[in-house]
Amino acid sequence: MRFRVWLLTLVVVLANVGGNAILGYAMKQAPATVGVIGSILQPVAMLGIVVLIAWMLLRMRLLGLADLSFVVPVTAIGYVLSALAGVFLLHEHVPLRGWIGTVIIMAGATLTGLTEHADKPRATPAHSGKDRPQ
Repeated sequence: MRFRVWLLTLVVVLANVGGNAILGYAMKQAPATVGVIGSILQPVAMLGIVVLIAWMLLRMRLLGLADLSFVVPVTAIGYVLSALAGVFLLHEHVPLRGWIGTVIIMAGATLTGLTEHADKPRATPAHSGKDRPQ
């Protein structure tokens, strides 16, 4: 796997975790009186939304460079990091069942990362018309 794919994978994961953590923080800080729309329009919440939009666009680019069977499981490590960010940055409680799931996700992401995958889309041969039944 090329360095560029791994670097983009890292950026995708960090953008996901960062965007979710920023948005989570903003929602916890929003006054209850402003409602949902008022909460979303806070500058910190808008930053979180912008980071998550960047995450989605970068993930789309990554899916163009690497196999889906690589991208989805490896970027799932973002769920693990989001749980850790929730605990350490937002002081949330994760129950034992949540930590067990987190360990399973880590194991799957590790196994997937160690598996050989293509790092660019394969070209499909064009039909010339001779192969089609008449």
